[in-house]
Amino acid sequence: MYEFLFPVLASAKLISTTGNTLLPQLSSKHYGMCAGVKYCFVNLGSDHPSILDAIAQNSKEPNGRFPNIITCPHEMVALSMADGFARITNKPQAVIVHVDVGTQALGPAIHNASCGRAPVLIFAGLSPYTLEGEIRGSRSEFIHWLQDVPDQKAIVSQYCRYTAEIKTGRNVKQLVNRALQFAMSDPKGPVYLMGAREVMEQELEPYAFVQEQWAPVINGSLPDTAITEIAEALIQAESPLIVVGFTGRHQESVIELVRLADRVKGLRVFDAGTTELSFPFNHPACISPTTGSAKYLEAADCIVVLDCDVPWMPTQHKPRPDARIFHVDIDPLKAQMSLFYIPATARYRADSLAALRQLNTYVSSSSALIATLSSPAHAARWDALVQSHSKTLDTIAAKADPPPGGADASVNISYLSARLRAILPPETIYVTEAVTNHVRMTEQLQPSLPGTWFTKGAGGLGWSCGAALGIKLAADHCTPEKKAFVCSITGDGSFIFSLPTTVYWISAHYSIPTLTIVLNNGGWAAPRHSAKLVNAEGLAQESTKEELAIGFGGLPPDYGAVAEAAGRGRIWKGRVERIGDVDAVITQAVNVVNGGKGAVVDVVLGMGEVDGGR
Repeated sequence: MYEFLFPVLASAKLISTTGNTLLPQLSSKHYGMCAGVKYCFVNLGSDHPSILDAIAQNSKEPNGRFPNIITCPHEMVALSMADGFARITNKPQAVIVHVDVGTQALGPAIHNASCGRAPVLIFAGLSPYTLEGEIRGSRSEFIHWLQDVPDQKAIVSQYCRYTAEIKTGRNVKQLVNRALQFAMSDPKGPVYLMGAREVMEQELEPYAFVQEQWAPVINGSLPDTAITEIAEALIQAESPLIVVGFTGRHQESVIELVRLADRVKGLRVFDAGTTELSFPFNHPACISPTTGSAKYLEAADCIVVLDCDVPWMPTQHKPRPDARIFHVDIDPLKAQMSLFYIPATARYRADSLAALRQLNTYVSSSSALIATLSSPAHAARWDALVQSHSKTLDTIAAKADPPPGGADASVNISYLSARLRAILPPETIYVTEAVTNHVRMTEQLQPSLPGTWFTKGAGGLGWSCGAALGIKLAADHCTPEKKAFVCSITGDGSFIFSLPTTVYWISAHYSIPTLTIVLNNGGWAAPRHSAKLVNAEGLAQESTKEELAIGFGGLPPDYGAVAEAAGRGRIWKGRVERIGDVDAVITQAVNVVNGGKGAVVDVVLGMGEVDGGR
């Protein structure tokens, strides 16, 4: 019945064929890439005999209605790739793993996909439920007894929008499409199906199925009263502020937010989410985290929180008590968080793109509001905004000045990031996981093009290298006439967590070239930073990384060599130890990637980078 499951995900037309099991071919235009799920990232096992037959049949008789199979030697990389693909397309891909152990190996990736709202369909087999050969698929190997766990779906259920067991092939189309409805209905996220070998081997008669009846839920918009109240509050405010998080998942939202910021002179926008670009860094209304986000938050008298999970941290900074706060979110109550609240005047469950379009329409059609926005006071606000932003850029640029010591000076994150922005193609897609280096890296890279900036959805480190492969696949699929340049920037700890032998074997084997920059600061800086937030005078701040068990000492891994070995010579490695190496090594790496091979550059950061990326 795996043969049945695949066409449900990938077929282009409602037709049925026969075989050991039947292969009904369904249109999945609502969910997949054009006519179906484009890729299936797999790590197969003893629960997958029929899927192997399906793959074999398709390889002998390809019909164009079968997903591309990507072998992933580790499940976390498989899900990270599917996550990355969904970030570009907003369409789900499939991941197939092996019973309970493969489900467990999804690890941090399921956490990232859930919090990052990445639609992915995960399928896992179950240990056979018969042992004397009663039905085809009965237990035949020693391990089938040990993999018979009481509740396999409980491993991931709290991270999934939907979990279910396929108990018969007679309604597999309905069950798969119900799962896809959950994956694609906001808040989007991973779904998990499982089925025992006996069910997967069940022979079926074809049956009719109307695919168009299984579309995801359509989101709502703001009520008219809310549009009026929010628009007038923003325009009448002395210091209006919009805080965004994941609105950039829909690139049109970035354009609509820019239009609103252009109309409402003096409005400032803070992108607090970082999972994808939600507001361009080069816009005068953009607030840089290191040059004023706290002061603008504390000064704002009207705040609109738009699709954001953590708009501020009250233990550090919070709005003034009399601020009017409006919360517009596809999930304003944050149903999967046990603790979340902000002091909002009003909360609305609404689609952010629709809400921004409504606000722009209302503001541009109200003669009273147009007159207010045309006043000298609002013109002066815009001038002040432009001057403030220009000053911010000057301050940021000064941080990237070459450090003293000439060509032999140690590399710092600000200088490195500025040189990356200068050398890499202007439309580079950045996939970042720099953790405590994130802010300084971002202010130098200054992402401004929608769809070119992505970070993991949550705290599961090791996402970026695998996600970069998925993002590269998706970007090239969407614009085959122009190959995307994808750069992953990761801390050295995160690089290790990414399962680099799997990542770079896949990169080489399937010819998915990306550039990886490893920020090598000799271990982990994030734990010390966290300790400082709790106790700035604690002993941890006076101890070395090695004393705190968060450092590699004088013998860190050779990260480039790991990737080179995994790629069997089809991954290029480079190393930067001083600022005099930066331009030449990065330029060579860009040329290598443009030539069709992956590249990994190990950048050794100076000892002063104590708060560098994990």
